[in-house]
Amino acid sequence: MTDAPPVLTPEHRAALLAIARRAIRERARGGHDVIPEADDPALQAPGAAFVTITRDGDLRGCIGYVDPIKPLAEAVAHCAASAATADPRFPPVTPEEFPHLRVEVSVLSPLRVIPDPTAIEVGTHGLYISQAGRHGLLLPQVATEFGWDRDTFLRQACLKAGLPGDAWQQGAEIQVFSVDRFTDDLPIEPSGS
Repeated sequence: MTDAPPVLTPEHRAALLAIARRAIRERARGGHDVIPEADDPALQAPGAAFVTITRDGDLRGCIGYVDPIKPLAEAVAHCAASAATADPRFPPVTPEEFPHLRVEVSVLSPLRVIPDPTAIEVGTHGLYISQAGRHGLLLPQVATEFGWDRDTFLRQACLKAGLPGDAWQQGAEIQVFSVDRFTDDLPIEPSGS
């Protein structure tokens, strides 16, 4: 099993970002869910992905799949629509926000158990911590954006899972992954559209 996410070309990335923006537009307008028509084998292969929406640089929604249970293009469309309207931390996105929103896609490598927490590379590895039926995931960029060290990253992943902050030292399973993360400066929809 590889530690690397799938290799995506600039064209694949652009196509996935366009799919995400379209899925957000349709869901926020109350339309039908987007079922992407992607003929490219890389976009049809099962893939795990997260879609993050920001508004003027602040988090506005983030939803994803840890396991590759759908074709990558379909997973991105579903995650984008869900990040826009089903992230319980935020109210649903409205069409009036479109010019202020940006989309980021993170395509995940397979998860792998890491028995030695000192092997975690902050900024490279994302974390998936689980124990007693609870689990929490943090993308690798979260630790970098907040300036966390390894212990803080582990503690925050535990807290996100609803576990004590030291659960990573008390038998919680720690899995890591890497991401291919990409975005562009295009809004969901330009002003006046």
